[in-house]
Amino acid sequence: MNIENFFTSGWQFSDEERDLRSKFQMMNIAIVLSSIGVFYGAILNAYQGAYTLSLIEILLLVLNVILWSTLRRDKAFYDFVAICVTTMFTFLLIMLTYVSSPEDMKHSWFFTYPIIILYFRNEKYAIPWLAFLISMLLIAPFQPFYPIKYTFFQLFYLSFVLVVVSIIVYFYKVKMDEARELISKQELLLTKKIEELTQKDKMLTQQSKQAVMGEMISMIAHQWRQPLSTVTLSISNIQLKKLLGEKIDDKEIDKVLDTVSDTVVYLSETIEDFKTYFKPNKTVHTLYIEEILSKVINFTKPRIKNKNITIRTHIFENVEVQTYSNELIQVLLNIINNAIDEIVDRKVENGIIDIDVRVEGERVVIAIQDNAGGIKQENIQSIFEPYVSTKGKNGTGLGLYMSQMIMQKQFNSKIEVQTDSQGATFLVCIRKKLV
Repeated sequence: MNIENFFTSGWQFSDEERDLRSKFQMMNIAIVLSSIGVFYGAILNAYQGAYTLSLIEILLLVLNVILWSTLRRDKAFYDFVAICVTTMFTFLLIMLTYVSSPEDMKHSWFFTYPIIILYFRNEKYAIPWLAFLISMLLIAPFQPFYPIKYTFFQLFYLSFVLVVVSIIVYFYKVKMDEARELISKQELLLTKKIEELTQKDKMLTQQSKQAVMGEMISMIAHQWRQPLSTVTLSISNIQLKKLLGEKIDDKEIDKVLDTVSDTVVYLSETIEDFKTYFKPNKTVHTLYIEEILSKVINFTKPRIKNKNITIRTHIFENVEVQTYSNELIQVLLNIINNAIDEIVDRKVENGIIDIDVRVEGERVVIAIQDNAGGIKQENIQSIFEPYVSTKGKNGTGLGLYMSQMIMQKQFNSKIEVQTDSQGATFLVCIRKKLV
């Protein structure tokens, strides 16, 4: 058991039990220190021949061990132990008044009493205990049963100082309680803020997924339009020849069937790519970086068709990576789609998007550069913020924001951007092995 667990009696406390944890710590400290004190007192009294007092202190030491063990049996025993310790201290201090003299300085133990009663018991119980102790001190010179060596004025002065110390400890405890309550309120407020930000992040993630899904469905429509047109045209030609009574040989029918079969296979592969892309579970895949870029470019082909845009890849080393391929594809696709939009919006005659891949130690850097004229300086600081878009009504302002969030949360990295009058360059860095 480490020292921290020792002073909490080996118990684990929740955030709501912080005050109880503090009380357990104070109680254990008091038991340890008082045990050292009574052990020292027992030896000293035995050396001086005060065997009765030494025996009483040994008994108090045994009681301390029992109370120490009781705290470790059940948290609920704390109140019982607090009552026992307070009672022990009270009667020990009263006994010191009756059996010791002012020259022994044993009355200095009285000033630990306010700490005991105020930290182990609340104010409701502390005042009666303090009043009981002071009254026993003040009546001590007048009782006829046992002669004491303190005068009334000495005990009155001791009682006065004891009250002053109690007041000081009380206000100190009040301030500590206020500080603890303020910290608890701040933590509660912080927890609420974190929950609000988490909900906002979930909402943004959902909106981003919906926006990306809309783009994907549009891409699927573009991707399928040409193959479906080819199938329809081939079948229509057969049907037209049949209506016109023309002879259709087996070779032509086989050719049409091959076309239909190839097209169906192509459509199946396409839908499988999109289905894999939208899988909700995050699985680490091992594949070459060229495979990832190939999928990204295939997704974007329908968008750049007939728009005079060329996507060029420069892979200096086709390195194998272990990564979240779907998330990486989403990031790269968002960046390339933004580049396509900028090229189209600015009416660049020969649009070029260069994708350069280079390896830097254990990192793979993917640089995506366009020739759309760059990003304005007033926009460069806010492009990764949510709902910030340079596309006007056509943009959601979530693509780059979510891409940055994916890189930070899933890849422990971030997207960097460089810009000049020629165009913008986005740098995506990933580790070769994610796990």
